[in-house]
Amino acid sequence: MTKYSMYSKMIIHSLIRRRSRMFVALLAVAIGATVLSGLVTIYYDVPRQMGREFRSYGANLIFIPVGNSQVFQEQDVVRATALLPQEKIVGAAPYLYDRLKVNEQPVMVAGTRFQEVKKVSPFWQIRGQWPEEKSEDVVIGAEVAELLKVEPGQTITLAAANSSSEKKVKVAGVVRTGGTEENFLFMDLPLLQNLLQKNDQMSVAQVSIMATEAELNTLTRAVEEQVPGITPRLVKRVTQSEGMVLGKLQALVYLVTIVVLLLTLICVATTMMAVVAERRKEIGLKKALGADNRSIALEFLGEGLTLGALGGLLGTILGFFFAQTVSVNVFGRAISFQPLIAVSALVVAIVVAGVACLIPVRVATAVEPAIVLRGE
Repeated sequence: MTKYSMYSKMIIHSLIRRRSRMFVALLAVAIGATVLSGLVTIYYDVPRQMGREFRSYGANLIFIPVGNSQVFQEQDVVRATALLPQEKIVGAAPYLYDRLKVNEQPVMVAGTRFQEVKKVSPFWQIRGQWPEEKSEDVVIGAEVAELLKVEPGQTITLAAANSSSEKKVKVAGVVRTGGTEENFLFMDLPLLQNLLQKNDQMSVAQVSIMATEAELNTLTRAVEEQVPGITPRLVKRVTQSEGMVLGKLQALVYLVTIVVLLLTLICVATTMMAVVAERRKEIGLKKALGADNRSIALEFLGEGLTLGALGGLLGTILGFFFAQTVSVNVFGRAISFQPLIAVSALVVAIVVAGVACLIPVRVATAVEPAIVLRGE
C-alpha cells in the first residue's frame, strides 16, 4: 500500500508542477471524449428519433389481399397486426375502396378509421375538422370538393351503385395531401361496409411501425407464413430512404470520431514529448540513482493514464449534455443516459491517452544519464 500511495503522490505532484501543459492535454482528452460520447449517444438514439420523424411521411408497411382477391377479412388484419411488436406500432389504418354516387356524380370512396389515419398519415392537411369517432361525417378530397363545389359543413348525398337507397352525410373537412387522396371521399369504415353490404371486409391496411428495413423484412416473412389471407409489402420509398439516411449518418459519425481521436492522440503525445524534454535532467538523475527503465516508463504512463481518466470522465459528462442539447433542438425530444456508452467513452479516452504516451515513454527510457548530467 505504501508503494502505491507513493506512486500516486508522485504522479499527482508531477501533474500539478506542470499544470499549464497538462491542462492542455487534459482539455484535448476532454474534448475528444465529449465528441465521442456525444456522437455515439446521438447515433445510438437516432434510429428511434429518425424512426419517429419518418413516420410523419406515412406508412412503411401495407397489407393487401392474396392473389387476385380484392378484399380480405378484418380478422386477418387483426392477426397480422398481433404479430408485430406492439410497442413499435404508431398506427394501423384499414381501408375499403369502392365507387359511390356523390350528389349523382361517381366518386371513389374509401372507408377507414380516422383516429388511425391521423397516426399513420399526419401529413394530411384538413380544412375544416376531422370527423368525431363513430360519426357519419365524411372528409372529402380537395379535387373532389372542387368538382362538386362542396365546402366543409355542407351536406351531400351518397348512394351505392346497386342500391336505390340514399344517405345524407355532412362534410366535416376537405383534405389536401398533394397525392391521390385528393381524389377520394373518406368515411367511417363501418358506415361504408354497411352501405356496400361488405361487413368485416377491407381492401388494404396501412401500418406505420418504427423498425429498420431488416426488421420489417423479418416481420413480413412471419406474417406471410402465419396469416395466409394477407400479403405484406414494404413501402420501399420510405424504408429505403430511412436506411440510406441512417447509413450516411453512421459513416459521418465514424469519420468524425476517428478524426477527433487522432487529433486527441497527437495533442497528448506532443504535450508529453514536451514534458519529457523538460525533464531530461530529472530522468538522468533518477537513472544515475538506480531507477530502471520500467519505473521511468510507469511514471510517464501513469501521468498519461491519469490525464485520460480525468479527461474521459469530464468529457463523458459533457458529452451527454451535448447529445441532449442536439436531440432537443433537432428532434424536439430528450434522450436517456446510456451507462454503457459512458463507460466505453471513458475506456477509449484512457486507451488513447495511454497510446499517446508510448513514443514519449520510449524517448524517456532512452535518456543516457552520463550525457544529460554533463549538460550535453
